[in-house]
Amino acid sequence: MGRNIILLKTLLRSTSRFNSYKYCKDKKKRGKIVGAWVGAGILYLMLMSYCIATCVGYGHFGLTAGIPAMCAMVISLLSFVFTLFKTNGYLFGFKEYDMLMALPFEPKSIAACKFLYMYINSLPWYLSVSVSTLVGYAYYAKPSFAVYPLWVILSLIQPIIPMLGAAFLGFLTAKLGSGFKNKTIAQTVLTMIFIGLCFGSRFFIEDMLKNNKTEEVLSNISDITDKTGSVYLPVKWFGGAVTELNVLYMFLLIAVTAVLFTVVFTIVGRSYRQINSALGSHAAAGKFVMKEQKQKSLISTIAFKEFKRMTGSVTYMTNALIGEIMCFGMGIAVLFVDIEKVIKAVTKGAPLTSEMMVPAIPFIVYFFVGMVATTCFTPSLEGKNYWIVQSLPIRKKTLYQGKMLYNMFLTVPFALFADVTISISAKAGVVNTLLSAVLVVCLCAFSTAWGCVCGIKHIKLDWENEVEVIKQGTGVVVYLLPNMFVTMGLIVLVVYLGTLISSAIVTAGMILASAILAALCYARAMSLAAKQD
Repeated sequence: MGRNIILLKTLLRSTSRFNSYKYCKDKKKRGKIVGAWVGAGILYLMLMSYCIATCVGYGHFGLTAGIPAMCAMVISLLSFVFTLFKTNGYLFGFKEYDMLMALPFEPKSIAACKFLYMYINSLPWYLSVSVSTLVGYAYYAKPSFAVYPLWVILSLIQPIIPMLGAAFLGFLTAKLGSGFKNKTIAQTVLTMIFIGLCFGSRFFIEDMLKNNKTEEVLSNISDITDKTGSVYLPVKWFGGAVTELNVLYMFLLIAVTAVLFTVVFTIVGRSYRQINSALGSHAAAGKFVMKEQKQKSLISTIAFKEFKRMTGSVTYMTNALIGEIMCFGMGIAVLFVDIEKVIKAVTKGAPLTSEMMVPAIPFIVYFFVGMVATTCFTPSLEGKNYWIVQSLPIRKKTLYQGKMLYNMFLTVPFALFADVTISISAKAGVVNTLLSAVLVVCLCAFSTAWGCVCGIKHIKLDWENEVEVIKQGTGVVVYLLPNMFVTMGLIVLVVYLGTLISSAIVTAGMILASAILAALCYARAMSLAAKQD
């Protein structure tokens, strides 16, 4: 047990931002760490505000007794989802697998330590929910002093069972799919469905507030929470332990968690080496047939390599395709739904017509496809294989050109489809439609080049998990926020300009501006690439 604790402490220290900040002499890197802390703090405060607001609603409508179960359910859902998305990369296929497996540890011990490492990294999220809901519950229920420490302690245990469930599900997925090349497709589809449900919940909440259904909805949620507790017993145990100080419920929550932890990692340990080895390589097909070899350009080959990398990573695929899928869905929807109704729904009844929105069509499309450019994180993804890249006779300029080409392949078809269908639905005319299509291609080129500048400028090769660069990387943040807000501002600007001058003139001017910006960003990316050679 002592050796396992040493291993866990080493894993935490090797990836600790605090250690990096303490010992790093690079002011730029220290500034990035502070920025990451500030960003994380803002997210935690947002989550706490949401939880406190929910507690206020519960207390106001006399549902205070349901707050503990609600807290347990939220923590359980968060822990299950977080673990499900992180299992492939934390438990399986992680960076230092070969080094760890060479140490005198059993496979189940290494798997358990990686699980606990994942748990500790997610702990601030669970504590944010726990502390904020405890504050709300204390304000309305006025519980005894014993409830406070008990609530915090049990809320630290609460996420472990759903994490074990998600980890075991990830284990089964990895075990069943370890022999297939496209093992990530099913998990990606599930992830997309989950993201779609989260996006759709925004309209549900808006309808609830708009039509004064708050009391009815909170009452229904309280009933659902109670029913969840009757099916998923840890929610019931947590609620009973903190409200009734039921010793049996406390014991059951702790004991069942400990037993499940032992059972799960005993099972996982037996196949741990086999799964990681299978995920790292694939057997050749038995029915291989030699065909004519076709020569391709080096840049096209690099672009195809990026495609293969994307289809092998759920995190990569969901982040790279979410905007394109939303764009495609919008392009299909406007063919069957009156665009005037869509405009009124989005603008909350503002006096805008489809004719006025014609100059904004390319920017609306770009808002989706330009949400995240693959080029802002793909330079960092070379971290595991950077030594291979360095040893190949390929200039960095060529490497980044291939990555940019792939992003164009990914974004332009979706953007053109949506742009054309929306233009047809808005009766934009042939000239405006053609100019709009040219503008959206220029915007995709700008997105690609600007993303590459951010990706090279803020390259990070010493990452522990690909989530750190695809979702949380500095290059992604620097690209995303300015790009999003500037695009929203440009939509308003071109609509205004379209009321003063011809839409075609506005679009032509934007084509010139975006083409110049794309060229400047491309030149900057090539300049940064030359410095790496």
